[in-house]
Amino acid sequence: MTDPRSSDTFKSGDLLNNTYRIEKLLGRGGTSDVYRARSEISGRLVAIKVLQTELSKNESYLRLMTREEAIRDVRHDAVVRYSENQRTAEGLVYLVMDYVDGVGLEEKLMTGGMSADDLIKIAARVLQGLVAAHAKNIVHRDLSPDNIILRNGRPEEAVIIDFGIAKDENPGAETVVGNEFAGKYAYAAPEQLNGKSDTRSDIYSLGALLLSTFRGEPPDVGENPMQLLRLKQAPLNVDGVPEPLKALITKMTAPVPEDRFQSAEDVLRAIDPSYVANHVVQTESPGRRTTPPAAAKSPKKGRGGLFGLLALAAVVVLGLGGYVSGAFQSLLAPDLPSISPFTFEAARKDGVETAKGFAPDEAALTALQARFGEGAVTQAQGTVAPTWGADVLALLDQVSTLPEWSLSVSDDSATLTGLAPDRATRDAVQAAIAGGALTTSVALDLAPRILPLEPALAVLRAHEDCGPLSFGKKPEGNWALGDQIVIRGRLAEQGSRVRVFEAMKEVAGDRDVLIDVEILNQNLCKIEQALPRAEPHGFGVIFGFGDRPDPNPAGRYFVGENPAIDVVIPADVTSGFLWVSIVDVTGSVFHLLPNLNRPDNTVEGLRAGQSGDVVVRVAFGVEEAKGTTKMAFMVDDSVLGKSKVVVLHADSPVFESLRPISESTGSFAAALASEETGDEMAEVFSIDSRILTTEAK
Repeated sequence: MTDPRSSDTFKSGDLLNNTYRIEKLLGRGGTSDVYRARSEISGRLVAIKVLQTELSKNESYLRLMTREEAIRDVRHDAVVRYSENQRTAEGLVYLVMDYVDGVGLEEKLMTGGMSADDLIKIAARVLQGLVAAHAKNIVHRDLSPDNIILRNGRPEEAVIIDFGIAKDENPGAETVVGNEFAGKYAYAAPEQLNGKSDTRSDIYSLGALLLSTFRGEPPDVGENPMQLLRLKQAPLNVDGVPEPLKALITKMTAPVPEDRFQSAEDVLRAIDPSYVANHVVQTESPGRRTTPPAAAKSPKKGRGGLFGLLALAAVVVLGLGGYVSGAFQSLLAPDLPSISPFTFEAARKDGVETAKGFAPDEAALTALQARFGEGAVTQAQGTVAPTWGADVLALLDQVSTLPEWSLSVSDDSATLTGLAPDRATRDAVQAAIAGGALTTSVALDLAPRILPLEPALAVLRAHEDCGPLSFGKKPEGNWALGDQIVIRGRLAEQGSRVRVFEAMKEVAGDRDVLIDVEILNQNLCKIEQALPRAEPHGFGVIFGFGDRPDPNPAGRYFVGENPAIDVVIPADVTSGFLWVSIVDVTGSVFHLLPNLNRPDNTVEGLRAGQSGDVVVRVAFGVEEAKGTTKMAFMVDDSVLGKSKVVVLHADSPVFESLRPISESTGSFAAALASEETGDEMAEVFSIDSRILTTEAK
């Protein structure tokens, strides 16, 4: 229990909205405090998360609480249940959630750690919660020991208790705290330090916290930003961890996301190969209709008594007349074979149709042989519906518009798979197949089976409004069905993100499309559009403070703070020229290197004889800069939002002369454009960048 203070928002015994009686303070955070309370109506224990008084009218923080409340859609015993936001008469906003009674994993870590067996149980439980969250496209981004409670002290009842900075990956959605770094440095995945995260980031964080809890000590994050970056790029030290926990953590925490387990289900299957995601309810997915199997048929009973004898007599008389006339001569031939199950298969592939199996009557036999050739189908007896032949022929007519398909019929059940050229055709085929006596299961994929790079690239080029867009995982040739298309880059607004998603889905067919982009303001986008196309080379941009040695990996500064900016020249870059500029939210560009006060921007000069990675400071502390030509900044409330630090590396000077220390984005963009169209433009080897965000306190 946290000791109470006179400044606490609520006191023990306070009654909120005539419902929740405060019992005690559980903990304090940077923006909110958490209390245990009990419903006066139901007696249920709840946790109350209340925004600090000064933030209860701040729209940004209210939006955070609303977004966190929305995560109540994630339903799993391993995820704390959220209820709703409420406001007191005094205007304080609080969020109600389930109270989880148990010991925190952080307490276990700080008191000596836990056994490997118990940690594997915790991993399995937390992973099941992540499966439920990730199924809703929610990425936690802040998994750490203090966010996991062992209900009743039991590892198999672990609960994730905080989704306060979770990220919604749905197209058009916003993150709770922005797209940049979120989470704790110690447990964050390497990509989070660069403002990137996806479901694999949660897998890394879970692996890191398992390792720390086993050892009983927090991870090493180094003593400065450079050490932090290097530690995050290296595999975690799992020496002394017993198998199978060791192998599990090793793959969960691979520094490169593609080398990790790719989903929470994958990790669960590594723990238990028989794992099945039992939270998933089989539903009807777009373009796939599954009809329940037909009810079993009851044997038909004949009619007895006088009517049966009269019917038999009629058959005998009719048969005799037929024999005399020769009309039923065929009845004297051998009986047709009886087939069970009664099967028929047909397919179209590469433009060629084939079939094999049986037909129950001459009409169906004649029609099928006319389509597939004589000998493909033979006549036989079977326990099938009287309309079997007509229903199969109707199915074949419906699939004639599909480029490829496969039909398998067994008795009165049919399975149709294939490829539809477009959604309209797929919908039409599925609607037409709904009738008939056959029970038909339909699973049509949406074309193309192989998606070439060119039409996908055309979509990117048509929607670039803030610099170039690219594919996160470029295919060696083309995308196959089932591949995921990841789009990365920058866009000017959230609406652009949705438009890119919708346009790509039009050409992608049945492929997942993930829009992993950064939303920038118009001034930053103007520069992005003007910059030459070049890939990053790994020039690091490190944020810190001019008045203290603390790192600032998130790059977030408040009014009154003094940003310090360092650029890291990679060890393999030993020649050429460097340009470092910052484009702020107001439309101003500040040239940190080179400028009139600091004209030498040669890599050789900046290295000053040093080898390996070299750190070059380009924005200094205010006190250090006084009386010198060094550049320094203070954050004031006139420049709030996203600014961008851009690092260009080229083989020769990009501009004919030094740019002024500051200029507008318009003039800088025009200068870049004129250089780009010139006859002797410098070859830009690489462009690296990072976002710096300024906010009011």
